[in-house]
Amino acid sequence: MEYQKLETGTTNVGIVCKDGVILAADRRVTLGGRIISSKKFEKFAELNDDSAVVFSGSVSDVQLILKIIKAQLRLDFFRRQKRLTGRSTSSLLANMVYNNLRKMFPGITGFVLANKTKDKFSLYSIGVDGSIVQFDDYTTDGSGMMFAAGVLEGNYDKNITVKEGVELAKKAVTASMERDAASGNGIDILAITKDGINKISVSR
Repeated sequence: MEYQKLETGTTNVGIVCKDGVILAADRRVTLGGRIISSKKFEKFAELNDDSAVVFSGSVSDVQLILKIIKAQLRLDFFRRQKRLTGRSTSSLLANMVYNNLRKMFPGITGFVLANKTKDKFSLYSIGVDGSIVQFDDYTTDGSGMMFAAGVLEGNYDKNITVKEGVELAKKAVTASMERDAASGNGIDILAITKDGINKISVSR
């Protein structure tokens, strides 16, 4: 009998705005990329008050990594009485992804991390191999990334506001859901601003 993992497939989007940073993802989860197993799965997680991620890959591996990094970030905060920067948080997450890939039964996971450190906003992509790339504009990940990338490339502006970025994120993920079978069933958007992390859900 063939063993199949529960996978998010997904379209993940991250956008840097002049007054914040945005993460967005669809809600569909598939079994082996062929059967839709969930239409209401939230593909994001708040790591602390300053950081959040959207993710793709094997659901069980993602959930385990998130439990570990949240615990590590809390422990580090208690020790130092201040939160890690976006760069340090992305490095910690990348190390976990790297080690996860090299297990006897490797787990495949990808993350897009958004962070606020004081008044600065940052965006990182953590690849399935544990690599880290920082972006000062936008990034997209997952099975529908090619469709979302075209929308972002044609519409992004460095002076974009969070309000405008939310609309651009909707357009990018919607374009992907039209063509990518593993993406669909609505959009969740997180906006990190000076006021904290706000969630926006769009049914479709």
